[in-house]
Order: sequence, then structure tokens, then C-alpha cells
Amino acid sequence: MSLWADFLRHDDRLVQKWAHYFPVYERHFGRYVNRPLLFLEIGCGKGGSLQMWKRYFGPHARIVGIDILPECAAFEEQQIAVRIGDQADPAFLGRVLEEFGAPDIVLDDGGHLAVPTVASFRYLYPRVDRAGIYAVEDLHTAYWPEYGGGLRREGTFIELAKTLVDELNADLSRGAVAPTGFTRSTLSMHFYDSQVIFERGQTLARRDLRIGGRPGGPTPPAAAPGAGSAAARSPA
Repeated sequence: MSLWADFLRHDDRLVQKWAHYFPVYERHFGRYVNRPLLFLEIGCGKGGSLQMWKRYFGPHARIVGIDILPECAAFEEQQIAVRIGDQADPAFLGRVLEEFGAPDIVLDDGGHLAVPTVASFRYLYPRVDRAGIYAVEDLHTAYWPEYGGGLRREGTFIELAKTLVDELNADLSRGAVAPTGFTRSTLSMHFYDSQVIFERGQTLARRDLRIGGRPGGPTPPAAAPGAGSAAARSPA
């Protein structure tokens, strides 16, 4: 059963999600189904999404919800733990990671305010599993003043994500952008309507390969002249 079908059949605690999020979840989270997993959800809502993730990921998944509201502690059940604290508090987040370990997936569906969303990303992203995923959603609020947002307003998560695109490509910027820890630990970034998904991972040294073109048949791959040098590369 797909996550979408499971959502439509849900009849326990309330789940509130935008419909267009579900294909994104399955595209990026599907490889973790029925595997050992630590899934950290920021923002418990009414508790239904924790139950949804438990069913989706299967019997080997540990689901941990964090929320600032004490009443969310009542959402605990088998495979689901809840810890109460502020997502912008690094000491609280550190205690959660000390207890449960490095998460494979972090999904920020918390308060959607600009400052806490950026703060929890800054702390948690480097501590996610080296091949893990960090997802931030409901980012339309980054454009809304009541959430600390606004078009091109400095300090929102959307503006942070724009600068991180440059950091992702720092090695090919001809010195315009210095490589960072984010550069070295990030495989890809994916932008969707109201969502940004980060996939962590380390790539091997870049190889600019050319193949074919010799009369008489295919040739083995070989590095092109100047391969590996950003200064020597020209757009394809």
C-alpha cells in the first residue's frame, strides 16, 4: 500500500498534510521502508503523523517526535517516543541525539517560524546520518510576515536554502564560494512547492569523462583534458 493510500484510510489521531507532499515523501523516503531507521519529526501536531510514519516505515523503525507542548507526550506508543522541548534549543536537541543516536531522516513540520527552523537545521543537519535526509516543509510560511517571513527577507529558511545552492556548487565556483562542511557532506538538494529536501552523502573526485567519437567503434572512458580543474572546464 502506498503512503497516500494509507493516509486515506487513517482513522486514528488527526493527520494534517498537503496532498502534494505525498509523492515527495515516497520519492525520497521509500528506500527506508522495512529497514532499521531512526525518524525524527519536529512538531507532533495531533499525533496522527507519528502513527502514519510508524505504519509506513514498518516494524524496524523508531519514530521520535519532538514538540514544545507537554500534552504531546501522550502520543507515545510502541515504536513511537516523544520528547518535549524547543526545536531551537541545541542543548535539548543534543539530549535527544544522545538518547536515540543520529537520525536517518529529520522532517521539520514544527512551528514554521523563521528563526527556529533555521536554528534546528544548523544544529541537526551535520548530525544526520552521513547518507540521511533532512526535509523541511510548509515553507510557504517563509513568505508570510506573521511567521517572520517575507519575499527575499534575510533570515528565512528559503533565503538560507538559496545560499546553500551556492555552497553545494562551491568547488566549481572558481573561488567565488569557499567550500564548507555542507559542500563536503551534501549530495543533492530538491526544491518542491513548500518543501526543500536535502540528501546527505559524499561524492568521489569529479571526473569529466568523454567516450566515443573514434572511427571504428566505441572507446573506453577516458578523462577529458583538464578534467578535475574547475578553471579548465567550460559549459557542456
